[in-house]
Amino acid sequence: MDIQVSAPGRRRAGWWAVGGVSLGIVALFLYAFVGTFVSGLFVYYAARPLHRRLERRLTKTLAATTTVLVLVLPGLLVLGYAAVVAFRELAAVAGPEVTRAILTRLALDSGTFSDLLRDPVAFLVQFERLGQLQENLLVTLRQFGVVVRGVVHLTLALAFAFFLYRDGSRLEGWFANEIGGKGTSVYAFVEAIDRDLEAVYFGNLLTVLIVTGFAVLVYNGFNAAVPPALRLPVPTLLALLTGLATFVPLVVGKLVYLPATGYLVWETLRTGAGNLGVPAAFLGASFVLLDILPQSLIRPYVAGRTLHMGLVLFSYVLGTALFGWYGLFYGPLLAIVVVQFANVAFPELVRGDDVTAATAAAVDIGTDPPDADGTVGDGAESDDDRAA
Repeated sequence: MDIQVSAPGRRRAGWWAVGGVSLGIVALFLYAFVGTFVSGLFVYYAARPLHRRLERRLTKTLAATTTVLVLVLPGLLVLGYAAVVAFRELAAVAGPEVTRAILTRLALDSGTFSDLLRDPVAFLVQFERLGQLQENLLVTLRQFGVVVRGVVHLTLALAFAFFLYRDGSRLEGWFANEIGGKGTSVYAFVEAIDRDLEAVYFGNLLTVLIVTGFAVLVYNGFNAAVPPALRLPVPTLLALLTGLATFVPLVVGKLVYLPATGYLVWETLRTGAGNLGVPAAFLGASFVLLDILPQSLIRPYVAGRTLHMGLVLFSYVLGTALFGWYGLFYGPLLAIVVVQFANVAFPELVRGDDVTAATAAAVDIGTDPPDADGTVGDGAESDDDRAA
């Protein structure tokens, strides 16, 4: 039997085909640049409370620009400080002659540059091994390429966050008007994900800042209390690295304070300036203030009031192990989506009921979606509170 398809039905099928192709294109870009997009989401949610406050006093564009600069400038200062410290340590180890030679080679001063232009062959012959020079040049170019790619991805992530800051309200309005407004299941699902992402990402950033401050006090205070022979090198830089290591639960500051403890033990045995009680005291203070305190008190207080901390921990660790560096941000995103699906839709789908904005009473590990009037559970902010 022939099945007749009406003209409106054919047009509708054609539009669905166009929509499928469009979604495929978007999925391709998301797959190719998934690390960039999830990093941009982290930047957006981590600083959104700050942007919300700036937006009350500034225009949308100026508030978005200021928020991004607040995030970028400290990062540039940290990188600049790290570069200065690294060069200073290199100069101390290699000596002034080697340092001067490196600077001359990197900078290509006027005399060297003139020799290169006047007789490039003679300039290259003066090197002991041209092949070694070529190999070193290729290695340098490859490393430079990695740095350039990293800068490009970071720039795109910041640009993505900037446009979300500036135009996020328009996107939310389009979603509410065209797909599902307040009181619908799809709006409840997306809104609950949005709130949980802000709680986790902002809480993680706040934890990093607090631990960095503790690390600055611990490392510099330790240096002030011990003999010069047992002082930690570059304590402030070590504190910054400790804060960055805190991004990953369970790891926290171990990547920094354990090697620093090993260095103190080696210096104690080598110089005889003290006994092993000094590095033991440093290890104990670091373990309590930079490890136990962040995991047991700080992170649960600032980021764990809406999601189960065990779930957050596994999402960070397993996400990084599965996806690589961007799994640090992608893992929590996937965990939150799964939790809110179980919170909003899964019980109704299993029972064959209509999916509504009401949440499952048995699932209590994520933010409750907002009701039609914007009120939420679990101590999360309502829409009016977030705008205040």
